[in-house]
Amino acid sequence: MEIMDNKIHEFWAAHPCGDHQVESLKGDYEAFFHRYDTFRYEREGHILRRLDDLHFSGKRVLEIGLGQGADSEQIIRRGAIWSGLDLTQESITRVAMRLRIKALPYERLECGSVLSMPFADNSFDMVFSHGVLHHIPAVKQAQAEIARVLRPNGTLVAMLYARRSLNYWVAISLLRRIALAACYFAGLRPGGIIGRHLANASEVGLWNYMKMSNFILRNTDGPLNPYSKVYDTTTVIEDFPDFVLERSYQDFMHAPPLPVRWLKPFAGLLGWHLWVHLAPRKRSG
Repeated sequence: MEIMDNKIHEFWAAHPCGDHQVESLKGDYEAFFHRYDTFRYEREGHILRRLDDLHFSGKRVLEIGLGQGADSEQIIRRGAIWSGLDLTQESITRVAMRLRIKALPYERLECGSVLSMPFADNSFDMVFSHGVLHHIPAVKQAQAEIARVLRPNGTLVAMLYARRSLNYWVAISLLRRIALAACYFAGLRPGGIIGRHLANASEVGLWNYMKMSNFILRNTDGPLNPYSKVYDTTTVIEDFPDFVLERSYQDFMHAPPLPVRWLKPFAGLLGWHLWVHLAPRKRSG
C-alpha cells in the first residue's frame, strides 16, 4: 500500500490536475489561472451551478484535493470560511499564489494526506472534494478521517467517477479496448496516449492489461495514472461506512472518443460525474 501511495503522490506531483489541458504555467500565474478557469468552466459549466446549490456562506469548509485552485476560489467567493488540503506541494504553491493574487481570505492551507489530516475533530461544517477520493486506494481510511473532522451535523460533498455512465459502459469498456487490441495486433506503434497504452500492454500482457480491474486504472486521468475507481450508489455505501448517503446525482456528459455534445440532455442519466452528499453517522458514546 505504501508503494502505491508513493506512486500516486509522484504522479500528481508530476502532473498537476488540469495542467495538460491548457498552455502550461510559465511563471505568469495570473494569465495561467485565467486560461485554466476559462477552459474548465466552459467545458464543465455545471460545476458552478452545483457550487451555487451548496450554500457555502458562513460555513467552515475543508476542500480536499485542490488542483489549480479554481473551485477553491469559487467556494471562497461564495462566502465559505475555507481551508484546503492537497497531497502535493506544487498544488499548495499554486493555490497559495492564486489566493494571494486575488486577495482572497482563507483559514488554512495544508500539504498532507487525507489518510491523516492535520485538523482537529469536529472542525468543519462541510468537506468538499471534486474528483479526488476515487484516486485513493485506502478510501475507507480516508472517509473515516473525513468523518472525524466533520461536525456531527456536517456534510461531505464529493464528485466521484460514475460506473453507470456512457464513458464507463461504452467508451472505456468497449471502444478503447477494441481500439487498443486492433493497434496491438496490427503492429502499430503510434506515439502519444495510444502509444503509452500499448507500452503498458506490452509490459503486463495485452489480455491482462485489458481486464477492467486494470484497464480502468489507466483510463480516467491518462495512461500513467496509477489508481482510479468508478462508483455507483452501492459502492459508495460500501466504501463510506461512516456516512449515510443522503443524495446523489450525475452530470457532465463525457465519453472520449465519442462526440457527445448532442447527448448533454442525458447527463443526469449517463454523466461521468457522480455527485454524492453524505452525512456522518451518529457516533456512539
